[in-house]
Order: sequence, then C-alpha cells, then structure tokens
Amino acid sequence: MDQVETHHLDATFLALADPTRRAILARLARGEASVAELAAPFPMSQPAISKHLKVLERAGLISVGQDAQRRPRRIEARPLAEANAWLEQYRAIWEAAYQRLDQLLKELQRPPSASRRARTRTKREWAKS
Repeated sequence: MDQVETHHLDATFLALADPTRRAILARLARGEASVAELAAPFPMSQPAISKHLKVLERAGLISVGQDAQRRPRRIEARPLAEANAWLEQYRAIWEAAYQRLDQLLKELQRPPSASRRARTRTKREWAKS
C-alpha cells in the first residue's frame, strides 16, 4: 500500500471515528441535504456542523453540489469502498479465529468421555498418594 492510499484510509477512518460525522453520513445515504438540514437534529451550532462537514469533505466522503443558491452535500462511495476493501483483507483471519473459538466451545460443552473420567480419577488418586 502506497503513501497516498494510506493517507486516504487515515482520513476516512479519522472522519468515521466521530459519531456526529457517522450520523451525517447516515443522513446523506438517504439523499443530498443542505447544511441547515444536516444541522437540524444536532444540539450544536451550524459552525460546529460545518467543521464536521469539512472533515468529511477532506476525507472525500462527501461532496458539495451547486443548485441555484443552495449548496447541497452528497455522500461519496469511493472512500467507503476503499475502507471496506482494506477491512476485507482481514476477514479470513477473523473467520479462522472464530472457527477455532467455536471448536473450543464445542469441546468444552461436550460431556467427558469414559476414558477421560478414568484418566481424571487416576490423576486424582495419584495426587492423594
């Protein structure tokens, strides 16, 4: 992975780290919206929302359109797709770990076999002597 790709991923994950920015993206996933529309559900000033929008813009997660006097924001899919592709590289590792955990849990839930019980008694008897 080159420096440019790393920078894009860093910017994307930085932008996604904040719950307000994630909520803004969730709203924009339903369609474009103005700054006032995006600010409405939040208990913060419009300048504070504008700062969040700047972070999302720098990460390439949103773009600004031009509709007469209105400047609607819209979501951009490419950075999210790149972040998803990066995460997918690790899915095989996670899946293998979960499979090992599932196997261990099955073994722990299985009743002990007769030979295990015999070995356990032998060990207990040995410990007593």
